[in-house]
Amino acid sequence: MKLILLGEVAKLGKTGDQVEVADGYARNFLLPRGLAIEATPSNLKAWERQKLLGQSREARAKREALALAERINAISVTIQCQTGEQDKLYGSVTNLDIGNALAQEGIEVDRKKIALPEPIKTLGLYTVSIRLHPEVTAELKVWVVKA
Repeated sequence: MKLILLGEVAKLGKTGDQVEVADGYARNFLLPRGLAIEATPSNLKAWERQKLLGQSREARAKREALALAERINAISVTIQCQTGEQDKLYGSVTNLDIGNALAQEGIEVDRKKIALPEPIKTLGLYTVSIRLHPEVTAELKVWVVKA
């Protein structure tokens, strides 16, 4: 059976690929889960139309992410924390704290997009990556200072 994949399927293909699979695999797995549609002429036309809309939406999202990345790259944020002996922080600076500091600068970023490999536990300057789009990453300078 010929199908058009609506999502990525492991060992089969990615979104938009036309594949030939066994009838049972299509009827019992791919079609009920909404992972594919049958490759009829009308579905092919509808998929092409949908793909064009998706490409324009994706291009607009990438342009917006690039503009936001420029703003983020141009600024740095300062986070004040209580410290103990040897300038170790009470607690740590997490992606939530960095997201709040960005919000004070007028930039709203989902905290899940802030790539902080581990919480910051000492004073200093850190460079934090923010993944705004699959193809766009911004670098933010974060100063952690004593309160």
